[in-house]
Amino acid sequence: MKAFLEDIPSKKGKASFYSTKITVQSFEFKWHYHPEYELTYIVSGSGYRIVGNSHEHFASGDLVLLGSNLPHTWWGKNEDGSLSEAILIQFSNEFIEPFLRLNEGHAIKALLERAAKGLRFESDAALVDKLISIGQTKEMESILSLLSILQNLTEKSGSNLCPDTYHNVISKKFETRINKVCTYIQDHYSEPISLQQVSELVFMTESNFCKFFKKATSTTFSDYVNDLRINEACHLLIYSEDNISKIAQDCGFESLSYFNRVFLKKKHVKPSLFRKNASAIH
Repeated sequence: MKAFLEDIPSKKGKASFYSTKITVQSFEFKWHYHPEYELTYIVSGSGYRIVGNSHEHFASGDLVLLGSNLPHTWWGKNEDGSLSEAILIQFSNEFIEPFLRLNEGHAIKALLERAAKGLRFESDAALVDKLISIGQTKEMESILSLLSILQNLTEKSGSNLCPDTYHNVISKKFETRINKVCTYIQDHYSEPISLQQVSELVFMTESNFCKFFKKATSTTFSDYVNDLRINEACHLLIYSEDNISKIAQDCGFESLSYFNRVFLKKKHVKPSLFRKNASAIH
């Protein structure tokens, strides 16, 4: 999907980098990108995290480092109606590059190179304290805090979000159309969604829509919808006691057999075994 360019320099003003704490009723769907690196920590909240061609559930404690121009959005709200909070740190290559040239900066340089695919980390209390306090520090102390956070992340394994480096097509041309389509899919993935429906939504023929969607998202329309549905199914398999047939139906699959087939293809394991393994962990 086409993402819009977010203007970070105007937000940070004269500061070397931008950091803020966001408190909202819900995380709104906002598919965007920017040249700056971004570190996002979810203090409280849950929903979907979409990074490049990765679609996953997120919850409180989610910690993600994103590379330059990697499109992304966090989308969702707490079921109990409580506020959602996130800490956001964004910094440019121009700011960080001088530190990367130092011998001591090699590990951070490698970390940021890996962030081109998006990286998710397990957070710990000490790291969270640094993230929370960085917005309260001033001048050089804030820079030292950011470098310390990045150094801490180099000591964690981190897992890539995108299977391949995502090549964002930086263009405003189809922004309105693709965001309209994507928002519709987010809101209706549990229902039958036909190619005709989404094509008509943006006044395109089905053939042209398929080409448009593939160019914008690097995947097919049906595969994109199935990714969202399977990730919701994984969430329900872990956190609900519903039987697999009901979960398949609630996630928009037309039949249990088709759900099983798609699930096996996407997760390389049957739904029943996925639930069993997840139950053993939790």
